[in-house]
Amino acid sequence: MSIEGAPQFFERLIADGPDAVIYADAAGVIRYWNAAATRIFGFAEGEAIGASLDLIIPERLRSRHWEGYDKVMGGAQSRYGSGAVLAVPALHKDGRQISIEFTILPLHGDAGTLLGIAAFLRDATARFEELRALRRELAALKQGG
Repeated sequence: MSIEGAPQFFERLIADGPDAVIYADAAGVIRYWNAAATRIFGFAEGEAIGASLDLIIPERLRSRHWEGYDKVMGGAQSRYGSGAVLAVPALHKDGRQISIEFTILPLHGDAGTLLGIAAFLRDATARFEELRALRRELAALKQGG
């Protein structure tokens, strides 16, 4: 399939799409941050570009994140790279914790070297909170009945 104006189409799709797109280089430094990332995380593009991914990773999860990130950058296969979705807590600029779902796309250079990882993320906070409330209600019903 051929798309007329493909470069502009793909640029708009990534820049203006509904999901956050974040690209981090091999060191975990943010190199791309779209408008949806700003909407979801609260950081402007200028605040995010050049910052570590720690910007949006809760402190208690950072060591586990970097362990996995470094393994993938070292050549290990990620279980989230083939469309599998990971749900995790993340940080908003205002300090609150949000729930996100994401998948990744490792990006390789011409020589096959892994250059970094693109992540496609969406805010799942409202759905996560609804599910938690339903579970509490169900637990209360089980205890009462």
